[in-house]
Amino acid sequence: MSFQQGLSGLNAASKTLESIGNNIANANTVGFKAGQVQFADVYANSLSGAGGGGATGIGTKVSQVAQQFTQGNITASANPLDIAINGGGFFRMSNNGAISYARNGQFQLSKDGFITNASGARLTGFSADGNGVLATGAPVELQISNADLTPKTTTSVQSQLNLDSTKTAIAAAFDKDVPATYHNATSVNVYDGLGNAHTLQTFYVKTGPNAWTVYGAFDDGATVQQLAAPIGNITFNGSGAIATPAPPAPAAFTVTLTPAASTGAAPFPVTVDLSGTTQFGSAFSVNALTQDGYTSGRLSGFNTDGNGIITGRYTNGKTATLGQVVLANFTNPNGLQPLGNNAWAESAASGQPLVSTPNSGNLGVLQSSAVEDSNTDLTAELVTMITAQRVYQANAQTIKTQDQILQTLVNLK
Repeated sequence: MSFQQGLSGLNAASKTLESIGNNIANANTVGFKAGQVQFADVYANSLSGAGGGGATGIGTKVSQVAQQFTQGNITASANPLDIAINGGGFFRMSNNGAISYARNGQFQLSKDGFITNASGARLTGFSADGNGVLATGAPVELQISNADLTPKTTTSVQSQLNLDSTKTAIAAAFDKDVPATYHNATSVNVYDGLGNAHTLQTFYVKTGPNAWTVYGAFDDGATVQQLAAPIGNITFNGSGAIATPAPPAPAAFTVTLTPAASTGAAPFPVTVDLSGTTQFGSAFSVNALTQDGYTSGRLSGFNTDGNGIITGRYTNGKTATLGQVVLANFTNPNGLQPLGNNAWAESAASGQPLVSTPNSGNLGVLQSSAVEDSNTDLTAELVTMITAQRVYQANAQTIKTQDQILQTLVNLK
C-alpha cells in the first residue's frame, strides 16, 4: 500500500462527485445529456517487459466522461417554435458559418426571420421556393419569409349538381333578372390575377327532354354582367348521367371573364366543369362547388410536423411549405466535443455527420410545441452520490492507514 493508490482513488471519487453535481445542476436543462465517469486501473511498466503475476496496481485514472445519449421525456410547451426530437439525431445549428449540434429545441424567431436558439445560432434545413418546392441539396439557415402569399387566379370551377328531371322546359329567352327564365342558379367567388374577388353565377335552364343549357353572369367589380353567350349545353341519358359531352371527356366549358377596367386586372379564362352532375327526379341540389383560386394572404403562424416540414398558415385560409428541418447523427455520438450552451461540435472521434430529414434512417421524429427534458435521473444520481462518498471515505482511510504505518517506522528505535 502507498499514498499513490489512495490519492488516485480520492481523485476518482472526486471526479464522480463532480459529474454527479453537474448532472443534478442540469436536471432542468432542456436537451441535457447526463455524464458518466468511467475509470481504468493503472499498472507500472516493467523494465524487463514482463509484468508477472505478482504485479500490484498503482491506482486508477479517468478513462472518459461518457455522456449518456438516452431519450429524455417529452414535455408540451406553450411556444409553437419549440421542437423536440423523439429518437436519434441532433439539430444542425449555424453560427456565422460555424456548425454545431444540439438536442435543445427551444427556438425563437429573429427580427430577420431566422429560427434561432438562445445563443443566436440558427437552425438549418432545406429552404422552399415560392411554390413550396424544397431545395434538398445542402442545408441552409432556415428563414421564414413574412411576405404575403401571392394570389392565384381562378382557372377552374367544379360543380356537381342534381338537376330536377321533373321540371318543365322553358322556351323563352334567358334573362338573369327574370327568375321565370331559368330553373336554378348557383354562385361562387373567383379571383383575378390581382387577387380581387368576383362572383360568377351559373344558371340552369331545361330546354327539352334531358337537355339543359347553362348561362352565366359575372360581377366584374363594378356591375353584374350577363355573359353574352351560354356557357354550354349538356344532355343526360335515361339513367340521369351526363351523355353529352360523352364520357370520359369532362363536361367542361371555358369562358373568359373580364374584370372592370377600374380593378386593374386582366381578363382571365375559367373552365366550368360539371362532371358528376346528375338529372334525377328529385329537388335541385348542390353536392359540390369548388374553385382553385385565392386572394393574397398574410402569414399568421406556422408549425413543424414530424418529418420536419414547416408549414405556414395565412389569413386567406391557405397553407404553404416554408422549409424543412434536417437532423444529423454520428457513428459515435460520445466522440462529440462539448461546447457548452447545449451544443456539441464534430470531432475526429465522432465521425462525419450523417445529415438527413427527420423520421428517416435512424433519425427521430419531431414534435412541435414540445421540448425534450434533461435525461438526468435524480434518484439514481443521489444513490450514486452516496456510493461515491463512501468510496472517497474508504480511499481517505487507506491514506490514513499508510500514514500510521510510516509513523510507526519513524518511531522505531
